[in-house]
Amino acid sequence: MKNFNYYTPTRVIFGRNTENQVGELIKQQECTKVLVHYGSSSAKSSGLLEKIFASLSREGIDYVSLGGVVPNPRLSKVYEGIKLCKQENVDFILSIGGGSVIDSGKAIAYGTANPDIDVWDFFSGKAQAASCLPNGCILTIAAAGSEMSNSCVITNEEGWLKRGYKTDYCRCKFAIMNPELTYTLPEYQTASGCTDILMHTMERYFVRNETMEMTDGICEALMQTVICNARILIQDPHNYSARAEVMWAGSLSHNGLTGCGAGSGDWACHQLEHELGGMFDVAHGAGLAAVWGSWARYVYKACPERFAQFATNIFNISCDGTDYEKTALAGIIAMEEFFRSIQMPVSIQELGIGLTDAQIEELAYKCSFKETRTIGDIKPLAKNDMAAIYRMARS
Repeated sequence: MKNFNYYTPTRVIFGRNTENQVGELIKQQECTKVLVHYGSSSAKSSGLLEKIFASLSREGIDYVSLGGVVPNPRLSKVYEGIKLCKQENVDFILSIGGGSVIDSGKAIAYGTANPDIDVWDFFSGKAQAASCLPNGCILTIAAAGSEMSNSCVITNEEGWLKRGYKTDYCRCKFAIMNPELTYTLPEYQTASGCTDILMHTMERYFVRNETMEMTDGICEALMQTVICNARILIQDPHNYSARAEVMWAGSLSHNGLTGCGAGSGDWACHQLEHELGGMFDVAHGAGLAAVWGSWARYVYKACPERFAQFATNIFNISCDGTDYEKTALAGIIAMEEFFRSIQMPVSIQELGIGLTDAQIEELAYKCSFKETRTIGDIKPLAKNDMAAIYRMARS
């Protein structure tokens, strides 16, 4: 068991109509002007933006707005937001959306609070932030967990590099979570979000060292809950209880709870997917599903007992305590069958991408940071290993 530091300062306001409290919550932050940051036109067409503006106005809070965030949020939009915040003297960022919008808002908060540093330098590892504007969110997509995490991920169009940055400065002051706001999500986006939630848990679960029984139990219960409710939502997208279970699981999966005592986690699948997302702009959860099975088959022999535990406790696959590898493989197959059941891809080809050998080499080169790092915990992966997994996942 590893030592750990668990810190989750974000206030959560969960349930129906909780978005109506946003004006009061921001007033408590003693800010003078808010940037309301959002993604697609659905925030407008649904009436949510109008409701938020009205709540801010009732509390006498001034605001400006910036929309247009896309999946795999772009650095160019972050620069646009930083410029607007400086012009308007914004001192609080309110993000309305899912992980892409929240991550974009966090990056804008970093850039505005550190005006003498190019914000991309934080993501490329050239600089460290000394502060961040306070921010909060209204969650409309259960997936990324950014509402309670210390991280954000941005895509730089120059070279199509997708990179993350972590500090506690960027943690949301509050997160408003109304499961009803996720009712209108397309089936594919709901399934992709459920996959992302599962993967945030699995990245922390699949480690080599001894773990805490309590943390394992939380992880396993969370994964079972998401698997069960993802299937429900495919059939009944307006099921409030299922939406609520998935939304809360998304926050718990990425606020550090599922990694207590387990170390820093594996995260190889996320790193492999980040390059796919950067190069081909795929939905994050779908990209994770497309590479997970190939990664698992590539590394499971380094810790077959862990994969066997996953198979037994998540999918009720029996293990006689001797043939861990057989049980591990059965668990990998069961996970892929679940992905298929919610229309998630289990190969890169199923993403609609025909990877060439040259593209595989480019992906591995970028993922290895030009052959300067390895990724993963179960089995450390160098550039050649990354390329091998991409090839396995190709079709």
